[in-house]
Amino acid sequence: MKNQKATTLFLLITTLFFAHLVNAQQPYESPKLSNSNSWTMIMLPDTQSYVKFGRNHGILELITAWVDENINPLNIKMVVCTGDLVEQNNIIVADSINGNQSSRNQWLAVSRAFSRLDGKVPYILAAGNHDFGYKNIEHRSTQYNTFFPSHKNQANIPLLQAAGKNKTGQPSVENAAYEFIAPNKRKFLFLNLEFAPRDTILQWAKHITDQKKYQNHTVAVLTHSYLNADNEHISDENYPIKNGNYGKAIFDKLVKPSNNIQLVLSGHIGAPNNPRQHVGFRTDTNAAGKKIQQMVFNAQALGGGWQGNGGDGWLRILEFLPDGKTVKVKTFSPLFAISPTTQQFAWRKAPYDEFSFTLD
Repeated sequence: MKNQKATTLFLLITTLFFAHLVNAQQPYESPKLSNSNSWTMIMLPDTQSYVKFGRNHGILELITAWVDENINPLNIKMVVCTGDLVEQNNIIVADSINGNQSSRNQWLAVSRAFSRLDGKVPYILAAGNHDFGYKNIEHRSTQYNTFFPSHKNQANIPLLQAAGKNKTGQPSVENAAYEFIAPNKRKFLFLNLEFAPRDTILQWAKHITDQKKYQNHTVAVLTHSYLNADNEHISDENYPIKNGNYGKAIFDKLVKPSNNIQLVLSGHIGAPNNPRQHVGFRTDTNAAGKKIQQMVFNAQALGGGWQGNGGDGWLRILEFLPDGKTVKVKTFSPLFAISPTTQQFAWRKAPYDEFSFTLD
């Protein structure tokens, strides 16, 4: 009996070992389109932990360099980022614990990284809670418009349709509407909304989406905080700002009552070294009965936690198939892919990291 148990245990261990070996030896495949007529949108997570430490700046540079190199191979037509571009919007001296870069250096780093894409592909960047105030939205002042003015990326200019007003009453693209016509002729309107948008901004957004010229567009909303890791709309976050609308209020006041909002993208959430706590997805229906696909994706506390490497280089590749409705989602790291030593880790394959959804 003992010999039989020992033999069974040996066979189990041997099977597991060889299964691991076979899996480890699977050849690496670089990202490619499943259909040559597809187009791609790249979704970048919060960049704040890449820029708060000087040692991490190169990872963000590598990410945008990878996007640049793949504009043609993947037919990339749009890039979005979920916000929290910096860790602190307006500090002069870093504490060397939660970063060793001044806010100016952080803004310069993220602006420099995205400059690689200027004039080549449109990109839309949400403004997160850390992009306002001093450290974390103590008030609604931001340097966003200084480092990402409307004219920074020439590829954005033909798409820009409207800009909302910031807290001083001036137009600024942390709230903006961009019209994009996909290669398959499907018309999109991208709405970029500030963190916890004010009532006036939600009213402005509703006014834009209700316009007759956009009634047949597919509206995609990009905002920083919206879903949690349990796929629930965030109700409240107890920040000191007044007149802020979080995920549930955004859904109730803007998304659900609409006839044309079908996609909501966000970031914000995370837990140290836990990929599942950085993502979420849910489907609802809007007032017209169309599906609303809502996805949160972040990575900032992966690769060593809040003081780690900034997020292991993870991004999402959204492939829009030529049928005009199917979207394939994959999660990929240019950081791991850059070296044969680490290429085996360049794809995340969990069901919450690789899936498909459809647009009506």
